[in-house]
Amino acid sequence: MTRLSVNINKVATLRNARGGNNPDVLQVALDLEAMGAEGITVHPRPDERHITKMDVLALRPRLTTEFNMEGFPDERFVNLVLQVRPAQVTLVPDSPEQLTSNHGWNTTDEANCRFLAPLIARFKAAGIRVSVFVDALPAMVEGAAALGADRVELYTEPYASNYASDREKAVRPFVVAAERARELGLGLNAGHDLSLENLNYLYQQIPWLDEVSIGHALICDALYLGLQETIKRYKECLQ
Repeated sequence: MTRLSVNINKVATLRNARGGNNPDVLQVALDLEAMGAEGITVHPRPDERHITKMDVLALRPRLTTEFNMEGFPDERFVNLVLQVRPAQVTLVPDSPEQLTSNHGWNTTDEANCRFLAPLIARFKAAGIRVSVFVDALPAMVEGAAALGADRVELYTEPYASNYASDREKAVRPFVVAAERARELGLGLNAGHDLSLENLNYLYQQIPWLDEVSIGHALICDALYLGLQETIKRYKECLQ
């Protein structure tokens, strides 16, 4: 079964636009679980422009599904992850000023390897599953495996961008990378710009996906469909 993990950053963005606690990020997360989401994802950034440290601390003891924290592993992020011990940490190479993720780690780069290897070992020693965000290239998947990662998350924006023009061509490198991950015994996640339009085809081609993490498109769909119907439709894409 491919799990649907809902990224709730955009819920926090809406709350922060006016201050106060409307919408209530914790309550939305609990409601999403009740509606069928199998996980909740957050990406707490240094400027706290959406998810805050206090959100993370409030969410951890209340969630009953899988909690996934993603972010660049600076000292602040590492300490927060080790404090709350989510089920999974997803390491992304985002700089603090980035609006959103736009590439995966180069896991063949020596400097990146020296940086990531001890962090991965530290998280795993704390009982936290580690996923490394990578582009859909076999070499990047192999590098993540060599670093000791449990999973990779394929950065799917290139697939989403090219889906309308030629979906078979768009998905091909992702299938190749996914097959390499399976050969290496790595778990497999996917995320970024997945939507009701393109999710089912990706799933058809890579049915052994462990998890997809979806936020922006899902929250946009919910403006028209409502959260419960939106979760239902996304889960239907994974059948």
